[in-house]
Amino acid sequence: MHKLSILVVEDEAIIGMLLSEVLAGMGHKVIAVVGTEGAAVAMAAEYLPDLLIVDAGLTSGNGISAVDAILETGFVPHLYTTGDAMKVRLRKPDAIILEKPFNETELADAITRAIAR
Repeated sequence: MHKLSILVVEDEAIIGMLLSEVLAGMGHKVIAVVGTEGAAVAMAAEYLPDLLIVDAGLTSGNGISAVDAILETGFVPHLYTTGDAMKVRLRKPDAIILEKPFNETELADAITRAIAR
């Protein structure tokens, strides 16, 4: 897989930092880690990432709504992380979902599936 520029949307700072480290170790560039719906939409417009990794349940706003807003300007491969996959699946039946906790192999597989779309 080639190097991707990735926007991480995660409101838990420690999880965002750890995810960034894992992604960097996989050879990707994390352009930003943001924790709100508004920041996700703004950063995606500014940096045009190759991939979005989005926590579906943010404290401020909603990850699913953030992706919907970003996709209004054009498709960006994306996947959701969540502690409640069924809740996301009900809103987005075809979504690529990583249920927390996940490991690096599961993350790599989800990234491959998201990029293949």
